[in-house]
Amino acid sequence: MTEIPLAATILITFGGLFLVGLVADLLGRHTPLPRVTLLLLAGFVLGPAAFDLLPGFTTEWFPVLTDIALAMIGFLLGQRLTLAALKKMGPSVLALSIGEVTLTALLVLSVLSLFSVPFEIALLLAGIAPATAPAATMDVVNECRAQGEFTDTLLGVVAVDDAWGLLVFSIFLAIAQTMTRHGGADGVLLSGVWEVGGAILLGTFLGVPMAYLTGRIRAGEPTQAEALGGVLLCAGLSVLAQVSYILAAMVLGATVANLAKHHDSPFHAIEGFEWPFLILFFLLAGASLHIEALAQVGVLGGAYILLRIAGRLLGTRLGGWITGADPRTRRLIGLALLPQAGVAIGMALLASQQFPDLKDTLIPVVLGSTVVFELLGPVVTRRVLIYVGEVPNE
Repeated sequence: MTEIPLAATILITFGGLFLVGLVADLLGRHTPLPRVTLLLLAGFVLGPAAFDLLPGFTTEWFPVLTDIALAMIGFLLGQRLTLAALKKMGPSVLALSIGEVTLTALLVLSVLSLFSVPFEIALLLAGIAPATAPAATMDVVNECRAQGEFTDTLLGVVAVDDAWGLLVFSIFLAIAQTMTRHGGADGVLLSGVWEVGGAILLGTFLGVPMAYLTGRIRAGEPTQAEALGGVLLCAGLSVLAQVSYILAAMVLGATVANLAKHHDSPFHAIEGFEWPFLILFFLLAGASLHIEALAQVGVLGGAYILLRIAGRLLGTRLGGWITGADPRTRRLIGLALLPQAGVAIGMALLASQQFPDLKDTLIPVVLGSTVVFELLGPVVTRRVLIYVGEVPNE
């Protein structure tokens, strides 16, 4: 039998995946399931855990597609962080975010420790728990075309969550290393500070010239080449500098949105163009899900899932109460923040590298809970947006 050329395999694979994305989009319009969940399920069916229909090169390309997709999401989230928007909802967004991240971490740590879970494991899971999935949340909002104060607050919280989450994880990992004498705790803490601070510096450094130079060829609106060039350059330099590319792209978008006074629609060049990359990202993320991890989760994993949910609900209520946020927002926004994906898995892998003896506990718990939160989280987010009345025709 003649061997199929690699070029043909690549073209057929991506063509098929885009068509699967189209079907998921259509089904999402006529079923209670958002297209994110449908794409993840489709990816799981196509992946090695089920029918194993995807060629090997997709595994190698997944990290690059992840960087591109999440950088675009970060850039689009950044547009909502204008000074005018922050003045309108800034204290509320910051309080909701800080309350949710802090209480989620403390609740997981205290309850797991109380029930005799080894303190290092409780500490590491507490550091991972606040991580979110901005791509899934953003896509649900776009799919529903949700608009309103609740939606703006939700996206604002998602935009700053990962920055706090990275700091908490770095601090907890450093504490765990100090307690167990694995060494390098100062280096881990400094690395976490650099990942956040360096991302802010990089996003600002690229955002200032981008704000003034783009939108000149086509008056008032950047071309796709300008917008993509800036976002991809930011993502690449972030990977090179080992800083958070989501946060760097977010700061890039915020800088452009605040400084580019001559732009009429600075983000329209990216909006819509990011969807093909998100199709590939969600399908390949679904293919990487290990459903057998659910069987290994056990009582510890179940407790972690419930505590993470409780931390989100209680933390946003507390943060919203402190700043006098709308009662409906502080009651429901925690439910809309359940999705969790690649950032949490990355944290678990880093922690397992530092603590190889804990790998068999950390990885199954985080992978198993990610399956739950990534499949069910977008469904809950969509229902909340419909319930608060910010989805048209619902």
